[in-house]
Amino acid sequence: MPETMKPTASFVMVVPVVAIAFLLFTQAPEVWRPIHIFGLVLLVPGLALLTLARIQLGNAFSVTPQATCLVTHGLYSRIRNPIYVFAMFVLAGLILFLKRPWLLLLLIPLSVLQLFRARREAQILEQRFGDAYRQYRARTWF
Repeated sequence: MPETMKPTASFVMVVPVVAIAFLLFTQAPEVWRPIHIFGLVLLVPGLALLTLARIQLGNAFSVTPQATCLVTHGLYSRIRNPIYVFAMFVLAGLILFLKRPWLLLLLIPLSVLQLFRARREAQILEQRFGDAYRQYRARTWF
Protein backbone atom coordinates (compact mmCIF):
# COMPACT_ATOMS: atom_id res chain seq x y z
CA MET A 1 0.00 0.00 0.00
CA PRO A 2 1.47 3.39 -0.92
CA GLU A 3 2.55 5.48 2.06
CA THR A 4 0.74 8.52 0.69
CA MET A 5 -2.66 6.80 0.55
CA LYS A 6 -5.28 8.61 2.62
CA PRO A 7 -6.62 6.72 5.66
CA THR A 8 -10.12 6.56 4.13
CA ALA A 9 -8.71 4.91 1.00
CA SER A 10 -6.75 2.40 3.06
CA PHE A 11 -9.79 1.62 5.21
CA VAL A 12 -12.07 1.11 2.20
CA MET A 13 -9.44 -1.13 0.62
CA VAL A 14 -8.51 -3.29 3.61
CA VAL A 15 -11.86 -3.87 5.32
CA PRO A 16 -13.58 -5.64 2.39
CA VAL A 17 -10.54 -7.88 1.82
CA VAL A 18 -10.50 -8.92 5.48
CA ALA A 19 -14.28 -9.45 5.52
CA ILE A 20 -14.18 -11.58 2.35
CA ALA A 21 -11.24 -13.63 3.67
CA PHE A 22 -13.20 -14.22 6.88
CA LEU A 23 -16.28 -15.33 4.92
CA LEU A 24 -14.25 -17.66 2.72
CA PHE A 25 -12.57 -19.20 5.72
CA THR A 26 -15.70 -19.62 7.83
CA GLN A 27 -17.97 -20.69 4.98
CA ALA A 28 -15.61 -23.08 3.22
CA PRO A 29 -17.65 -26.02 1.97
CA GLU A 30 -17.04 -29.55 3.17
CA VAL A 31 -17.81 -30.78 -0.33
CA TRP A 32 -16.66 -28.56 -3.18
CA ARG A 33 -19.17 -28.20 -6.00
CA PRO A 34 -18.75 -26.44 -9.36
CA ILE A 35 -20.65 -23.40 -8.01
CA HIS A 36 -18.02 -22.94 -5.28
CA ILE A 37 -15.16 -23.22 -7.75
CA PHE A 38 -16.79 -20.87 -10.28
CA GLY A 39 -17.44 -18.41 -7.45
CA LEU A 40 -13.76 -18.45 -6.52
CA VAL A 41 -12.75 -18.11 -10.18
CA LEU A 42 -14.70 -14.83 -10.26
CA LEU A 43 -13.90 -13.68 -6.74
CA VAL A 44 -10.14 -14.17 -6.37
CA PRO A 45 -8.94 -12.44 -9.57
CA GLY A 46 -11.71 -9.85 -9.16
CA LEU A 47 -10.53 -9.05 -5.64
CA ALA A 48 -6.90 -8.86 -6.74
CA LEU A 49 -7.76 -6.49 -9.60
CA LEU A 50 -10.10 -4.44 -7.39
CA THR A 51 -7.31 -4.03 -4.84
CA LEU A 52 -4.84 -3.10 -7.58
CA ALA A 53 -7.31 -0.51 -8.94
CA ARG A 54 -7.68 1.05 -5.50
CA ILE A 55 -3.91 1.19 -5.06
CA GLN A 56 -3.47 2.75 -8.50
CA LEU A 57 -6.15 5.31 -7.71
CA GLY A 58 -4.09 6.40 -4.69
CA ASN A 59 -5.12 9.75 -3.22
CA ALA A 60 -7.62 10.31 -6.03
CA PHE A 61 -9.89 7.92 -4.12
CA SER A 62 -12.92 9.48 -2.50
CA VAL A 63 -16.27 8.23 -1.29
CA THR A 64 -18.07 11.09 -3.02
CA PRO A 65 -17.29 12.16 -6.61
CA GLN A 66 -14.39 14.61 -6.72
CA ALA A 67 -11.86 15.61 -9.37
CA THR A 68 -8.53 15.97 -7.62
CA CYS A 69 -6.55 14.38 -10.47
CA LEU A 70 -7.08 12.34 -13.62
CA VAL A 71 -5.73 8.81 -13.14
CA THR A 72 -4.86 7.26 -16.51
CA HIS A 73 -2.18 4.67 -15.69
CA GLY A 74 -2.37 0.95 -14.93
CA LEU A 75 -5.85 -0.50 -15.09
CA TYR A 76 -7.18 3.01 -15.60
CA SER A 77 -5.42 3.15 -18.98
CA ARG A 78 -8.00 0.64 -20.28
CA ILE A 79 -11.03 0.95 -17.97
CA ARG A 80 -12.30 4.26 -16.58
CA ASN A 81 -14.05 2.60 -13.62
CA PRO A 82 -12.17 -0.60 -12.78
CA ILE A 83 -13.30 -0.49 -9.15
CA TYR A 84 -16.94 -0.74 -10.22
CA VAL A 85 -16.21 -3.46 -12.78
CA PHE A 86 -14.17 -5.68 -10.49
CA ALA A 87 -16.45 -5.11 -7.50
CA MET A 88 -19.22 -6.74 -9.56
CA PHE A 89 -16.98 -9.77 -10.19
CA VAL A 90 -16.16 -9.99 -6.48
CA LEU A 91 -19.80 -9.76 -5.46
CA ALA A 92 -20.93 -12.29 -8.07
CA GLY A 93 -18.15 -14.66 -7.05
CA LEU A 94 -18.98 -14.34 -3.37
CA ILE A 95 -22.68 -14.94 -4.02
CA LEU A 96 -21.89 -18.09 -5.99
CA PHE A 97 -19.31 -19.31 -3.47
CA LEU A 98 -21.95 -18.99 -0.74
CA LYS A 99 -24.40 -20.95 -2.95
CA ARG A 100 -26.96 -18.14 -3.11
CA PRO A 101 -27.32 -17.70 -6.90
CA TRP A 102 -30.74 -16.02 -6.51
CA LEU A 103 -28.88 -13.09 -4.92
CA LEU A 104 -27.31 -12.43 -8.33
CA LEU A 105 -30.52 -10.48 -8.97
CA LEU A 106 -29.08 -7.83 -6.66
CA LEU A 107 -26.48 -7.13 -9.33
CA ILE A 108 -29.17 -5.52 -11.50
CA PRO A 109 -29.98 -2.56 -9.22
CA LEU A 110 -26.33 -2.38 -8.16
CA SER A 111 -25.30 -2.10 -11.83
CA VAL A 112 -27.79 0.71 -12.33
CA LEU A 113 -26.39 2.49 -9.27
CA GLN A 114 -22.82 2.04 -10.51
CA LEU A 115 -23.77 3.40 -13.95
CA PHE A 116 -25.35 6.43 -12.29
CA ARG A 117 -22.27 7.02 -10.14
CA ALA A 118 -19.92 6.57 -13.11
CA ARG A 119 -21.93 9.05 -15.16
CA ARG A 120 -21.84 11.62 -12.33
CA GLU A 121 -18.09 11.14 -11.87
CA ALA A 122 -17.59 11.55 -15.63
CA GLN A 123 -19.45 14.87 -15.56
CA ILE A 124 -17.28 16.15 -12.73
CA LEU A 125 -14.06 14.97 -14.40
CA GLU A 126 -15.08 16.49 -17.73
CA GLN A 127 -15.84 19.83 -16.07
CA ARG A 128 -12.48 19.82 -14.30
CA PHE A 129 -10.20 18.36 -16.99
CA GLY A 130 -12.07 19.18 -20.23
CA ASP A 131 -10.37 17.91 -23.40
CA ALA A 132 -7.89 15.77 -21.46
CA TYR A 133 -10.78 13.81 -19.96
CA ARG A 134 -12.66 13.60 -23.29
CA GLN A 135 -9.54 12.15 -24.97
CA TYR A 136 -9.10 9.69 -22.09
CA ARG A 137 -12.77 8.67 -22.30
CA ALA A 138 -12.46 8.09 -26.07
CA ARG A 139 -9.66 5.54 -25.62
CA THR A 140 -11.04 3.63 -22.62
CA TRP A 141 -14.00 1.39 -21.83
CA PHE A 142 -16.67 2.17 -19.20
